[in-house]
Amino acid sequence: MKKLFKLILNTIPRPILIRLSYVARPVLAFFLKGDKFTDPIDGKSFKTFLPYGYGTQRNNVLSPSTLSLERHRLLWLYLKSDTDFFTAPKKVLHFAPEQAFYKRFRAMKHLDYVTTDLNSPLADVKADICNLPFKDNEFDVILCNHVLEHIPDDTKAMQELYRIMKPGGYGIFQIPQDLNRAETFEDDTITDQKERAAIFGQYDHVRIYGRDYFDKLRSIGFTVEEVDYTATLSDEDVMRYCLAKGEVIPVVRK
Repeated sequence: MKKLFKLILNTIPRPILIRLSYVARPVLAFFLKGDKFTDPIDGKSFKTFLPYGYGTQRNNVLSPSTLSLERHRLLWLYLKSDTDFFTAPKKVLHFAPEQAFYKRFRAMKHLDYVTTDLNSPLADVKADICNLPFKDNEFDVILCNHVLEHIPDDTKAMQELYRIMKPGGYGIFQIPQDLNRAETFEDDTITDQKERAAIFGQYDHVRIYGRDYFDKLRSIGFTVEEVDYTATLSDEDVMRYCLAKGEVIPVVRK
């Protein structure tokens, strides 16, 4: 079952995969149900999670029920415990909305919830992150996770995110990050897709961010908090929720 699912994930285009997953998830969840690992997004438990990854597979990371990965579950836990996202009225902009969140956030009546992306079938507004069709100071919360590593001009994208965020608002801008690397690395001369995937994590990533990512956000004008939320959890909970220990959540404020 896990080998078949891994093959599907790596060969089917994402828009089609999203549609197929609505049928596949209940079947996977039924066969893998157990009590060893728990997805905090829906509270369901399983004997194992599924493998996932481009090139090098990470074992036991993909939830059979919500299709969440480590970063999604980490963000859910942080928003639930450390913010008023689930209770206070907010105007929210969500870039490239993740399927694990989309229906849940859409159903929250206290949120004015807007989604945007160039290609996602879940996007309300088709838009370029470097040229957004939104007013200045429009959104209370901006979720932009695992997007900026795809954007050649990430400085312009960050400036647009700053422009449309309300003063006093906040955002979560997660990215794939190597915390052992001081400086972000990018090299447009590397054109072979396999080589790019090996260096950058995916062939369509244009850089691998280092620790200087936080300072780049600060240079745009954001106040940045580097939140290691897993440090607030027990080792047992980190294991139970299948989180990446030490992963940092970049929380930005205007």
